Amino acid sequence: MSLRMAALGLLAQHPGSGYDLLKRFEKSMANVWPATQSQLYGELNKLAAAGLIEVSAVGARGRKEYRATPDGRAELARWIADPADDPPERSAELLRVFLLSEIPRDQAREHLNALADHAEAEVARLKELEASIHWSDSDEDFYAHAALEFGLRINAMQAKWARDVASR
Repeated sequence: MSLRMAALGLLAQHPGSGYDLLKRFEKSMANVWPATQSQLYGELNKLAAAGLIEVSAVGARGRKEYRATPDGRAELARWIADPADDPPERSAELLRVFLLSEIPRDQAREHLNALADHAEAEVARLKELEASIHWSDSDEDFYAHAALEFGLRINAMQAKWARDVASR
């Protein structure tokens, strides 16, 4: 469901072709919900079939530009306001941590340090991304920046936590 809403949300913000959507997705939404090109294009077809997006223009070589329909905007607003549709949260990484007692202690420590290294690398990557974007005063940029800030904070916390557990 979330890829569907991610694509619909980006098209509600700015109409565009599948290629435009993919580039915007890679620069922003992929930090929240990664997807491949084929998944994204497949979702465009599903959204169009459901009447949630429509072709707003056809350009050179049959390039189609899509935009959210009124029904699509209503579905997006409904989804944003109703988290009951969300699947239960799962974390494969925390399941691994829960089961670290099943491997030798030195390997468990290595795993935790690798987890911290990965989280620290993600903080560095997100800081570079943050610095590369010209943030405007728009609501769209305000909330996009808030999502990026969450990623920075959660990864910093994860790195600190993993180092603390590894040291114990």
